[in-house]
Amino acid sequence: MSPSAPAGWPLHDASVRGFASDNYSGAHPEVLAALAAANGGHQVAYGEDEYTARLQSEMTVLFGADVQAYPVFNGTGANVVSLQSLVPRWGAVVCATTAHINVDENGAPERVGGLKLLSVPAEDGKLTPELIDREAWGWGDEHRAQPLAVSITQTTELGTRYSVAEVKAITDHAHALGMKVHMDGARLANAAAGLAIPVREFTTDAGIDVLSFGGTKNGMLFGECVLALSPEASRGLTYLRKMDMQLASKMRFVSAQFLALLEDDLWLRSAAHANAMAARLRAAVEGVDGVELTQATESNGVFAILPEGVADRLRARFRFYDWNPARREVRWMCSFDTTEDDVDSFAAALKEEVAR
Repeated sequence: MSPSAPAGWPLHDASVRGFASDNYSGAHPEVLAALAAANGGHQVAYGEDEYTARLQSEMTVLFGADVQAYPVFNGTGANVVSLQSLVPRWGAVVCATTAHINVDENGAPERVGGLKLLSVPAEDGKLTPELIDREAWGWGDEHRAQPLAVSITQTTELGTRYSVAEVKAITDHAHALGMKVHMDGARLANAAAGLAIPVREFTTDAGIDVLSFGGTKNGMLFGECVLALSPEASRGLTYLRKMDMQLASKMRFVSAQFLALLEDDLWLRSAAHANAMAARLRAAVEGVDGVELTQATESNGVFAILPEGVADRLRARFRFYDWNPARREVRWMCSFDTTEDDVDSFAAALKEEVAR
């Protein structure tokens, strides 16, 4: 018997579209179908279920035989658990000033994780060995938090993407300094789709030690996965996940969603579509008088500076966020369910408001 929605549902207008965040989209229908299929009967709790066992097997195919997978609830939790596993209580993590762990996690890595963030400016959101060296110093100084790890984001918060060579340069440099490397992969799928290479080439094979593999921004209802790519580099993930309130009792429902994404490369197809919609949006607004694109469009985000007043008027029709209000910079994000009509309607509305 199929469940029916309560009377009066849905509560929202499902025709409303926006470009504020890839978190605004719903879950992919295939993910919802997987959840329904995984719902019958009883399964052992806390990860001893058939779906989590299958997920571990699938992750070895993608990332290598030594990978250890730890499904969690959300991206902040994934990052905190990952970083805690890499550094001791006196450890510090070098990251870009724009990094999600530094800007958008309400101090969780420091308050919950108990570690220090050492941020450095990066105009395109990408670290380099030279930028890392600005904070990678002071080992043995008891007055300074010890820089023992580096965190990079792929793709970055500015929509830019690291190449394999750029990731390898960072990991080689960090490892030579005795530091470990974490990758925040909330939009890992967008990077993999854009690079069009096996994901392990810019993660495991490039020297990343621990990875936060994102699912929520790519069609899952909820859930991310911490991947120990170099298990000897991280410690205590089993215990940290529980301590940080990221251990799902009904873990099969996180794992089943990931399995649905991995089936027939749905995760890559969805991300490639989101990337393509961002490229279409960029092409539609590029050259519009007064619109200045500020970052390369290498994933599913477009960043632009708009003329005075345009953003507020445009938001009456389409939701999106300011990125840097001081210079009128905005961010437009595309999702797995963004359509060509969505993009074309938004671009037309932008041109109308600019013309006013």
